[in-house]
Amino acid sequence: MNDATDRISGFFGSSDTPNTLWHYVQSMSPETAAQLSKPESVEVLQVIERNIIGMLGGLPSEQFGVTITTSRENLGRMMASAMISGYFLRNAEQRLSFEQSVRSLEIGAADPE
Repeated sequence: MNDATDRISGFFGSSDTPNTLWHYVQSMSPETAAQLSKPESVEVLQVIERNIIGMLGGLPSEQFGVTITTSRENLGRMMASAMISGYFLRNAEQRLSFEQSVRSLEIGAADPE
């Protein structure tokens, strides 16, 4: 295995090591997991959906019997990619919200009543 595969396998666990990510997710309260799982905007949800469809393939499951088979390592890579994308999008979403709040405060402060 190469260095990147070793890091991914180490993070997600293998048959002879504990699964750190799974234990971390299990330790979260249901409220925290729900909050982290749901984007605030429809746009972010659409980007996430397109990203997952791009990774898995775009055949509509209503019209095709779609079965996806992969290895543990490839699933780990896909999961890591999805998590990194989600983390990036969540940060972008929070930054946009913050910038909009600052702009509205600046406009309110500049507009004397």
